Amino acid sequence: MAIPARQEGRLRQRLRRLDVSKDERAELVERYAPLVKYVVDRLRLSLPASVDRDDLIGYGTIGLLEALDRFDGSRGVKFESYAVMRIRGAILDALRTLDIVPRSARSRARQIEQATRELFAEYGRMPTEDELAEHLGMTTSELQQAVSDAACVFLPLQSAHDPDDLTLEEQLADPAALEPAEVAADQDIKARITAALATLSERDRLIVSLYYYEELTMREISQILQISESRVSQILNRIRLQLRALLRERGVGEADVE
Repeated sequence: MAIPARQEGRLRQRLRRLDVSKDERAELVERYAPLVKYVVDRLRLSLPASVDRDDLIGYGTIGLLEALDRFDGSRGVKFESYAVMRIRGAILDALRTLDIVPRSARSRARQIEQATRELFAEYGRMPTEDELAEHLGMTTSELQQAVSDAACVFLPLQSAHDPDDLTLEEQLADPAALEPAEVAADQDIKARITAALATLSERDRLIVSLYYYEELTMREISQILQISESRVSQILNRIRLQLRALLRERGVGEADVE
C-alpha cells in the first residue's frame, strides 16, 4: 500500500533517526523508483551500448537510498530535485570507477567538433551528416557509428554527489533572489544557446525540442518520426557534439550548459 503524501515528510525524518521499519523504507524506495529510471534513461544517451541498464538502475538506487537518508527539507529544495542529483551522482561515481571512456572516443569527438567548426565557418550554418562525413573522409554510416562511439564523452568529469553541486534553481526556494549579475550572465548564456539551436536543421530542432523540452523518450520520438530508437540516439549525440563545438566558439563552457 502506497504511503500517503502527507506522511512522507514525517517518515523521512524518522528514517534519518533510523527508527523507520524495513517495510516503510521499502515503500519509500518503491514510491521514488521512477526517479531512478528517469535519470538512467536520460544518461543512457551518453553511454556505450555495452553498459547494462539494470546495472545503472542498481547504482541509481544506491543514490536514492542516500537521498532518503540525507535529505534536509530546511534548505528549501524539493525532495525530487535532491534525489535526482543524488541518483545521478551515484551513477556517475560508479561509472568513473569503470573507466568507460576510451581515449579513442575522446579523440573522435574532438575530430567531429573541429569539422563542425570548420564547416560552420564555411557554410554559415550547421553542416549536415553527409557534409560532415565527406569532410572527415568517412561514409555517412561510418560517421553515425563514430558519433555513437563518442557518446560517452558527455559524462561530466566533476562529481555530482555533493549537495553544494545543486543548480541555483534547485538550491534557492525563491529564484527571484538571484543577484542581478547572475541573472544577466544566465540570460546571456541562454541567448547564445538559443542562437546556436537556430543553426540546426528543422528536423534536428524538432528532435531537440521533443527530447529536452517536451521530455519525450527516445521511443516516443522514434514513433513520431518513424525512425529507430538507435537512430534518434545517434542524431541527439551528433547534435550535442555539434552544439558543443559551436558554443565553445561562442564562449559557453560545458559547466554553463550542464
